Amino acid sequence: MNVVTVRRNKWRALAMSLVLPGFGQLYNGEVNKAIWLFLIFLLLTGPGIAMIALYLPAGLTMPVLVFSVVASLSVWVWGIADAWRGARARVDYVPAPWQISGLYALVILLCGFVVVPATVDAVRTHEVQSFDIASGSMEPTLLRHDLVFADKRYNCVGCKAVHRGDIAIFTYPNDRTQIYVKRIIGLPGDVITIGGRSISVNGQPLDMGAGTEGIDGRSWQVQWGDPPAAEMRTTVPSGAVFVLGDNRSNSTDSRHFGAVPLDDVVGNVRQIWASFGDGGIRWERLGMVPR
Repeated sequence: MNVVTVRRNKWRALAMSLVLPGFGQLYNGEVNKAIWLFLIFLLLTGPGIAMIALYLPAGLTMPVLVFSVVASLSVWVWGIADAWRGARARVDYVPAPWQISGLYALVILLCGFVVVPATVDAVRTHEVQSFDIASGSMEPTLLRHDLVFADKRYNCVGCKAVHRGDIAIFTYPNDRTQIYVKRIIGLPGDVITIGGRSISVNGQPLDMGAGTEGIDGRSWQVQWGDPPAAEMRTTVPSGAVFVLGDNRSNSTDSRHFGAVPLDDVVGNVRQIWASFGDGGIRWERLGMVPR
């Protein structure tokens, strides 16, 4: 029986590695190495970032996040170079029976269109998601084009409960294709009273002076412009929360669209991981934990 040997194409190995980490190694017949390269890259770019965003102290988040990105790219680049070298060394290579175009296509479909998207979606849905702050309604706490990590382990069974003072991510009631970020001021059953620049919850004023508000042992900065807010008094319905923007005179919030159903509250802002202004990167805001 004649054994057919072929030379592995180094350019094909390189191109396959560019498409998917470990794919070039699979082409070279190094199945175990291919699996580990793909898994390491997947863990670094999915669950790894979630672990960094949620469990590390705030001061370590940015440097470790940068390290994680560099590490994941390094794994990918190393895989590309290794696939190139491996293909060049396989001059008289005997392809395995499974090394056929159909299997390669199946790997791309499963890994590229099922495993990777499913992993990313699981992390974004249940662990952590990044959001770009698109307006100035939460100034001075959050600035336009702050990029924040939102903790998705929030407001669900077995997760963190909603509290007054939380900076919440929620679905905008009047357009469910939009996501808003505001501060939770009132919980179900709370009586909210607003008059001018004065806000109280169950008769307790939030104003602490010098542009600071607070309740339940928490405090934050707000800013008012002209004209002051119109007077209103409302009781937060059951199963809902009352939200306000910290930029009180430039915010569309519960004063306009009413209380937000708790089912629509999907995350709690944890940390600013990047920030961009007219002058470029706002370095001083990187790693900040908004109060």
